[in-house]
Amino acid sequence: MTNRVELRKVSKSFGDVQALQDINFSLGENEVVGLLGDNGAGKSTLIKIITGYYQPDQGDMFINGQQVDEFSVPKAREMGIETVYQERALAELQSLWRNIFLGRELKNRFGLLKIKEMKQETHRLMTQSMGFTSSAVNPDSAVGTFSGGEKQGVAIVRALYFDADIIILDEPTMGLSLKETRRLLDFVRSIKDAGKAAIFIDHNIFHVYSVADRVVVIDRGKVAGEFMTKDISLDDLMDKMYRVAETGVL
Repeated sequence: MTNRVELRKVSKSFGDVQALQDINFSLGENEVVGLLGDNGAGKSTLIKIITGYYQPDQGDMFINGQQVDEFSVPKAREMGIETVYQERALAELQSLWRNIFLGRELKNRFGLLKIKEMKQETHRLMTQSMGFTSSAVNPDSAVGTFSGGEKQGVAIVRALYFDADIIILDEPTMGLSLKETRRLLDFVRSIKDAGKAAIFIDHNIFHVYSVADRVVVIDRGKVAGEFMTKDISLDDLMDKMYRVAETGVL
């Protein structure tokens, strides 16, 4: 089975700072991998390499089995990689349907926007994927009126709609209430139900453990360890995280 993402011996420096050193990382088909580590551990740098924002100094990267060189953000999107950031990257003053199709609007053969079709599709996504049931919310509702969890749901559903194979969630539960967090975690599970793969980055080990098939721990630019969640208890994983934070080793 071909991995969705595979990094081999990837390193990245910024001046004298070694952000990543000989990283080996993989994301399988239909897998959710949790990425854990303290601030400055290298998680963000790793994700920015996978999304084409940074170029590695050395090492090889494969997307869906294809080796990629001179990777870029547009190339990453073209290859089915979408990122849901903690700030959600939504146009809050715009309507829901405009946010869903932002930058990828449906057009007819004359180049005119197919507004009716986009609104109908948005309504379908609202009821079938986002779980919006209130009559007060419709495709013309401004996204800025939504709760934090609803905004994250919109961003995830948008990624799924445009057929992303690899969805990266960067601290998606930050600032969410307990109820919104539970709903967000359901959205993460829906990614796998849709046959896609995801990398889930979060400071909260409880959230990651509840949805991830595998957990990769990054510390000081290196992979400190990786565990199948079915093979390790939450308490044991927490103990290992504390040990890594204190000593740098498991």
